[in-house]
Amino acid sequence: MLLPLYQIDAFTDRVFAGNPAAVCPLPAWLPAETMQAIAAENNLAETAFFVSQSGSDYEIRWFTPTAEIDLCGHATLASAHVLFQHLSFPGPEITFHSQSGPLRVHRQADGRLTLDFPARPPQPLTVPPTGLLDALHATPLEVLASRDLLVRFGSEAEVLALHPDFAKIAALEYVGVIATAPGSDGIDFVSRFFAPRVGVPEDPVTGSAHATLVPYWAARLGKTTLRARQISARGGELWCELRQDRALMSGYAVTYLRGEIEVG
Repeated sequence: MLLPLYQIDAFTDRVFAGNPAAVCPLPAWLPAETMQAIAAENNLAETAFFVSQSGSDYEIRWFTPTAEIDLCGHATLASAHVLFQHLSFPGPEITFHSQSGPLRVHRQADGRLTLDFPARPPQPLTVPPTGLLDALHATPLEVLASRDLLVRFGSEAEVLALHPDFAKIAALEYVGVIATAPGSDGIDFVSRFFAPRVGVPEDPVTGSAHATLVPYWAARLGKTTLRARQISARGGELWCELRQDRALMSGYAVTYLRGEIEVG
């Protein structure tokens, strides 16, 4: 069986930047073990699979090389890009149904795509989880938790300088660790994201992490519209907004690869 496969660079307006995601549109769901094997073969942070329900509605699932996950921003952005750019989706908005509820993607006039995700505000921890500071080789100003741990540092330079022990990060009882700090030059905050527990040592640009970062920095800075940059080696830019209990994240996406895969 031949299936279409796209590789999309998300949260960037140029190839070789942002976060690459594989996107595999399906006529019907494959067994989970087959989708996991495809994701492992692709060896990208995430592979997204989607199946049409009706009209503008699709079901979506995401797999890292080692596990299915409950929420992924860049691969959802990439899936919307495939539908708009390559599969002739006619309307301005797509709804993806997922483990985390309905996720809407709206196409803006300037070409940016806006993700509408559930906000996941982090809660402060009085004591850092055992092993966190050893894993980071650094001491943050604050530690909070949602699905992921969020650690705040005082400067962008401190976040850039992190060289965590991935084996120790993977031993923590959280999907990943978000390291963040205030930004500069029009950027409200910066971040990096480490998730070796699910097969992604450092993710280049992470929409699901911003579902936690956006409510955190909105409360801290006293503003609901924010500009963010993920300062990984590839880097990515996000325009963000907190709208009640929803985190909106906008970015560009570009196509790197179109092809087919053969699945027995």
